[in-house]
Amino acid sequence: MRRTFSNEFLFQVFALIIAVIVVHSVYVTVVRPRANAVLAEQALRMQQDENYAPDQSVWVIIRDYEQESCFVLMLWAFAIMGYKAVRVARERRLLQDELLPVREGVRILPEDTREYARVLQSLPESARGLLLPRALLTALERFGSTRSVQDVSAVAKTMFESESDRLESDLAMIRYIAWAIPSIGFIGTVRGIGLALGQAHRAVQGDITGVTENLGTAFNSTLIALLISIVLMFLMHQLQAMQERLVFDAQEYVDHNLIRHMQSRG
Repeated sequence: MRRTFSNEFLFQVFALIIAVIVVHSVYVTVVRPRANAVLAEQALRMQQDENYAPDQSVWVIIRDYEQESCFVLMLWAFAIMGYKAVRVARERRLLQDELLPVREGVRILPEDTREYARVLQSLPESARGLLLPRALLTALERFGSTRSVQDVSAVAKTMFESESDRLESDLAMIRYIAWAIPSIGFIGTVRGIGLALGQAHRAVQGDITGVTENLGTAFNSTLIALLISIVLMFLMHQLQAMQERLVFDAQEYVDHNLIRHMQSRG
């Protein structure tokens, strides 16, 4: 499990670095040049026509640094959730396999646990660290040492509860990102309003261009941040539901394919 956590940590670090590089490259080469071109064209047409009302441009809406930061965090969160979703899918595939060759009507005695445990221990190392093999092996070892089906059931229940809590805590980083994105949007709002107030003396003289442009920065950053947050929260809840279903199905698998076959002598 330590190596799994280490691999996941390294994946998160590299995913953040790649997200920063990709998003910043797109902003430098595409977004900001197009936004500047649109603003220049709008300024020229407003000088030529006093009644001209510029249309909203997507490039202008997303051009500021706060929106860039939100997109970086969004891609980072998507990468983390994708990593966890792939792992959940891998865990779920084991639920379709017959990990223990226990036929219907066969009873597992405490003396038989070593034989069944060898089957699980022969699995590849990457598979042995997954939830279902760990739960089955723990249940067999417990039954071999205590010879009590009730103890096995209690240990399995405790293990699945702990796994559920662990999966819940693993979502902490995604929850932090989901909180950070709207916060960055509000920072952009405060920055834009502050810049707009700094142009108030020009607005008094009749030039409201600076005020409107900075107010656009304020509202655009909040708009993008809230839209990204809505999408991110939806995907996070879907991932959480996948993890919860995995734990429930794995617990049912252990009960149906192992514990109900156990029988203690006497």
